[in-house]
Amino acid sequence: MSKEALVGAVKEIVTLSRAGDAEASFDGYSALFARPDFTENRPEDQRQALKLLAAHRAAIGPLTDLVSKHNEPEDYEMLGICHLAIGNEAAAANMFREGLTLERAKNAGSDLCGRLMTRVSSL
Repeated sequence: MSKEALVGAVKEIVTLSRAGDAEASFDGYSALFARPDFTENRPEDQRQALKLLAAHRAAIGPLTDLVSKHNEPEDYEMLGICHLAIGNEAAAANMFREGLTLERAKNAGSDLCGRLMTRVSSL
C-alpha cells in the first residue's frame, strides 16, 4: 500500500467520522488495518493511522459521562462502538443491550433500534 493510498483511505474514514457515521468509520478502520499491505507502510505512517483509532479510547470517558447524565440510546451505541474499537466486547455488548432496551421503549421501529439489534446479535 503506497503512502498516498494510506492517506486517501484515512481521509475517507475521517470524513465519515466527521459526518457522524461512526459505524462506517469503524468499519473503514477495520478494513484498513486488516489489509495485508497495511504493514508495508513505514512504521511511522502505520502509527499515525493507528493513533486516529486511539481517539475511540479517549472518547470513552466523555461518552460514559453523557450516558450517565442523559441516558440516551444513541450515546450507548457510540460508547459500545468505542469499546468494540479497543477490543472490549463484553462492555460493548452491555452498552448495545442497554441502548436497545431504551430505544425499544421509545420507538421499536427506528433505524437506531434496528442497528442496535444487529449489534447485539453479532456479539
